[in-house]
Amino acid sequence: MTTTLKVSFRGIVPTSSPLKSRPHVLDSLYIAKFPNTTILCPPKLRLQAKATRASLSATMATGVQEALPPALTSTSDPPSIFDGKTRLYISYTCPFAQRAWIARNCKGLEEKIELVPINLQDRPSWYKERVYPPNKVPSLEHNNEVKGESLDLIRYIDSNFEGPSLFPDDPAKREFAEELFTYTDSFSKPVISFFKGEGTEAAAGAAFDYIETALSKFEDGPFFLGQFSLVDIAYAPFIDRFQHFALDVKKYDITAGRPKLAAWIEEMNKNEGFNKTRRDPKELVESYKKRFSAKD
Repeated sequence: MTTTLKVSFRGIVPTSSPLKSRPHVLDSLYIAKFPNTTILCPPKLRLQAKATRASLSATMATGVQEALPPALTSTSDPPSIFDGKTRLYISYTCPFAQRAWIARNCKGLEEKIELVPINLQDRPSWYKERVYPPNKVPSLEHNNEVKGESLDLIRYIDSNFEGPSLFPDDPAKREFAEELFTYTDSFSKPVISFFKGEGTEAAAGAAFDYIETALSKFEDGPFFLGQFSLVDIAYAPFIDRFQHFALDVKKYDITAGRPKLAAWIEEMNKNEGFNKTRRDPKELVESYKKRFSAKD
């Protein structure tokens, strides 16, 4: 005789679990059969689990460190373009490309979207001629088309691939998200100008104050929209770089007097999908020193 039990599981899959290939938060019931027991998984709960957003975002990336391919140069052969595979063309050093890379990881798409890194200092000619005529990264090869622009790509990846949604349904949050997407360039300009020695610390500080205020709008979490979203992905590569350079070279702590920003950075540092895309802070500082001709 078979006994039917209805059992709910909620928590993190342990690394020793046979489900470790998908190490994310469980919010449903799993079917399991034992000699005298059947555990049922209602379809409704499976759908609810699929729809879970921010609680999954930081853990969707696979637990195994991805083996990153070498960057392709002018002497490298192209991949088999338009062969049905989905490819994300990036640079390991580009913050704009990093946005799309983070979105891919946070959706748990490491095995579905292949990384194709490009050496921006020695770009292969075939990239412009055959893949993406603007000759910039990131770009995404999908369904025999190539799309570009980082903010457009993170939306596209979120909307067209499986994995937890990274954009809220709440109209107020969506409206604020659009405002924050629009502000990304305005945020970076005074900070970079300060780094170059052309702008003032006060102007850069005002940009970080804007971020602090934005992070105070929603109280249901430490992120821009309360819960982790595409907005955090849009800002993370830049704030990460700015924090290290400002502290190391300008002796300016961007978190001083900004507790919301400090908490946001702390939470982002726990995000596995983001961490897999990060470079050594010393490398970031050195690259910015070269770019801005900064002196110690």
